[in-house]
Amino acid sequence: MNVQRISAIFEKDLKDFMKNMMLLTMPAIPIVLGLLYQRIGGDEELPLALLYLIVGVTFSSVTSTMIMTMMAEENEKNTLRGLIQSPASMFDIIVGKSLVTALLTLITLVISLAIIGAEPFMNVRAIIGLVLLFLFFLLLGIGVGLFAKSVASTSVYMMPIMFLFGFTPMVYSLGLDPDSIAIQIFDTFPIPQLLEMHDTNSWLPLAVVGAWVAGAALFVFVCFKKTQTDD
Repeated sequence: MNVQRISAIFEKDLKDFMKNMMLLTMPAIPIVLGLLYQRIGGDEELPLALLYLIVGVTFSSVTSTMIMTMMAEENEKNTLRGLIQSPASMFDIIVGKSLVTALLTLITLVISLAIIGAEPFMNVRAIIGLVLLFLFFLLLGIGVGLFAKSVASTSVYMMPIMFLFGFTPMVYSLGLDPDSIAIQIFDTFPIPQLLEMHDTNSWLPLAVVGAWVAGAALFVFVCFKKTQTDD
């Protein structure tokens, strides 16, 4: 790990972020949604599924979208491949490009949880779950950003990520049969697994989320190697 290279990538991405109005407005989405739900709920404690919906919106609209857009922008400018073929290692590039996203995600998540209530997340198991969830959305965004040819094309990938992984708790409000195949599939997704962790006080759901993170990491590795070898 080369700290100087990581720092250089971070500084460049921070400057690019400050110039991108779309990215600057993304953190507002979960915060506004949190204010809306808090106002509707009043003094009553919000359901855990609703809290995780805000978390999912934060990670999908800020974490995945931000890193995906920044990498797609470099792809569009034909600078991404040059960066990948530079002396910087894959680890240097991923860490350097993730720092701005991680910082904005943390700020957005803290503000959102301060609005809707952070008590359910104030334990070791829940914190580990949030970290794993962040890594999953981050790696997913990096993988998509590596093969997205333009910033415009990221919107095609952003919506499935948000609806499949960020808005997963909303599936249970559609009135589907709990024994249906669709619900059984969605039960294995990261956020439903974390909801199960709260219900059962078990560590097993964290292992399942860890498997999702490992799958996303493999996805990044394959996309990175493909970008590295493309003509």
